[in-house]
Amino acid sequence: MLLPRSLYRDLIQIPEDMQDARWLSRWKNRLGWKYHISPDLSYLSRMPPSQSQANSSFFQPPAFLMIGIPGLEAFHGWISIPFSSMYTMALTGNCLILLAIRRTPSLHQPMYYFLSMLALSDVGLTMSTLPTTLAVLWFDQRLIGFNACLVQMFFLHSFSVVESSVLLAMAFDRFVAISNPLRYATVLTNSVIIRIGLATVARATISLFPGPFLLKRLNFCPNKIVLSHSFCFHADVMKCACADITVNILYGLYVVLSTVGVDSLLIVLSYTLILHTVMGLASPKERVRALNTCVSHILAVLVFYIPVIGVSLIHRFGRHLPHIVHALVAYVYLVVPPVLNPVIYSVKSKPIREAMLRVLRDKRQS
Repeated sequence: MLLPRSLYRDLIQIPEDMQDARWLSRWKNRLGWKYHISPDLSYLSRMPPSQSQANSSFFQPPAFLMIGIPGLEAFHGWISIPFSSMYTMALTGNCLILLAIRRTPSLHQPMYYFLSMLALSDVGLTMSTLPTTLAVLWFDQRLIGFNACLVQMFFLHSFSVVESSVLLAMAFDRFVAISNPLRYATVLTNSVIIRIGLATVARATISLFPGPFLLKRLNFCPNKIVLSHSFCFHADVMKCACADITVNILYGLYVVLSTVGVDSLLIVLSYTLILHTVMGLASPKERVRALNTCVSHILAVLVFYIPVIGVSLIHRFGRHLPHIVHALVAYVYLVVPPVLNPVIYSVKSKPIREAMLRVLRDKRQS
């Protein structure tokens, strides 16, 4: 039985492309709530709660609804083509780098060990968003469970922090190699590199571990379960809450400043010291050769940090911007760096390029 809109409680507006009775029926069954559908299929409304439910004001949705790319839902089929291509490129390129370094003894050096860590973090970042993004674009599966959303959010942000930490470690590697080349092998030993790798993972885990629990304590609005991306972003999820989110905002700001903010400052400091050392070299050819060893890393830093800064600024100061701008910047931040990093290192690093080509040749011959 359909009720008049004036009697509806906790209205949920439904995007136009999902105003289909069969789709809404499947949505209702998945959510497990008792809902009425408005006559024009544009709203869902919770039925009035029982007396026991009325006494409890705490609510957590069993699932969130992911929009994908706001305003372009009708074109998700076409949009899935470039997204699928980018995900394929990211996974293929980074896995090739890992295989090339593993199978080439001459690449068993600190610089390439750090590159392996970067490739691993890119694979993790790609796999964090790939399932839900392609599910939305390919199959129109827009629902994600509440706990599954928190797990995805944890891994997504954790791999992002790991990547930032690895880029800082690579900056330190370049600083030691250029400033004190004679002690390079003794400073960056295998045990030191292993400890750095473990420290990056521990740092990300400790920094992001409180996030899901801080969200689980919040009371959410039944009529605010729509996420503006095809994945769970911390800033996006906490806006669905009806409670005071000041603690969550301060926590998010602390994580950004203590990880990405500190890392970016230390990277700038490293390159300031590198530039000071390079300017002290007598030969112009030596200066160019020293700086050439940093080009790949500088490009990787720019590819990662420019979108990070863009996402942070838009979530803090761009609330008036269209939702599609928020979505596109977030996709650039999460999808583009894993795609471009293998391209950058294969083009700018001859040893990596040759090792990757050797792996491809061996695959064809086998």
